Amino acid sequence: MTRSVQLVQLTHLALPCHNLDKTCAWYEKYTPLRVIHRRSDTKGRVAWIAEPEGPDSRFVLVFLGPLPSIQVEPAPPTLASPAHLGIACNNSTDIDLIAEQGRLGGCLAWEPHLLPPPVGYICALTDPDGNLVEFSYGQELGIATNDDKSTNKTEKPSSS
Repeated sequence: MTRSVQLVQLTHLALPCHNLDKTCAWYEKYTPLRVIHRRSDTKGRVAWIAEPEGPDSRFVLVFLGPLPSIQVEPAPPTLASPAHLGIACNNSTDIDLIAEQGRLGGCLAWEPHLLPPPVGYICALTDPDGNLVEFSYGQELGIATNDDKSTNKTEKPSSS
């Protein structure tokens, strides 16, 4: 008899980075994520970032960095387009603000634009390692939006 495994939840995604301090600072500047754990040993350095006040069952990004004394050659990004991390925002104004901050910081990858359902209004930034981070509003996954299912999402979602 075959027994199926019941998964409890998706817990983390581990990504290599070239400079752990720079990567953590970028995520704390451009996203709501914060460092919740750091450690270092003879093999390298690790930082966990997550929503600090998220639910008990939080999802964590784990960044794996080299020791400061070890020089690492830049490698291709792990999450190069079309691969990306997705972060839901509460309104379209936040998307525009994130895009402006990314533009000023030199890391805006995609200007804000509206895509058909279920995608919504999005922009994207690149982190210090070239990984793509998408910010969305009106996307029909993740957090609920102020739009209900009957709303016509062919127009830019209204800010609330």
